[in-house]
Amino acid sequence: MRWWEEQVGGTTRGRLIALLRRGVSTIEELAAALGITDNAVRAQIATLQEAGIVEGAGTRHGAGAGKPATVYQVASSAEPALSAAYAPVLVALLESLGDKLTAGELDAVLRDTGMRLAPTEPDTGRSIEARVRSAAALLTALGAEIDVVRTRDGFRLHGYACPLSAAVRAQPNACHAVESLVAGVVGAPVRECCDRGSSARCRFEITSRSA
Repeated sequence: MRWWEEQVGGTTRGRLIALLRRGVSTIEELAAALGITDNAVRAQIATLQEAGIVEGAGTRHGAGAGKPATVYQVASSAEPALSAAYAPVLVALLESLGDKLTAGELDAVLRDTGMRLAPTEPDTGRSIEARVRSAAALLTALGAEIDVVRTRDGFRLHGYACPLSAAVRAQPNACHAVESLVAGVVGAPVRECCDRGSSARCRFEITSRSA
């Protein structure tokens, strides 16, 4: 059984998601397949909609003249969260690139990847602190746990987790992709000094004369 079939709010909700991944369904169809009441399914659907996992996908007219029934589907934006393939594929990709590229070429690819994840241009109309906090919020959304700490020369993004921990174990320079991402958000010099111990932790020093 896949992890989310048991852990996304319990087995009933996980089974509901599994059904919706196979195709759109109405409340009544889901209730019949799960052997529970329509109201129980509605409650689960409402929770999953609030979480952005499920969304309405139009209506379906039945054979009679009754009210059209809403059909539901798994939101496309939620699919990555239901996959366990991203981390192992990324790790294998980095290992493959490491075998085929020089260290400098691989580092350039990683830094370019980070820049592609960043906004086109830093929002220099905002203060450097606001931009640093935006970078921290972005890393948090990606799976890090980040504090913003003032330093003598600017700021430090002090992490307690790493959103790329599996990739970093395979290729330590994967941190340079995140360094480029942070630099692209803050528009100031950024130095990666991550903790690559048994529990990887993000650390980025940001220099700003206006800090």
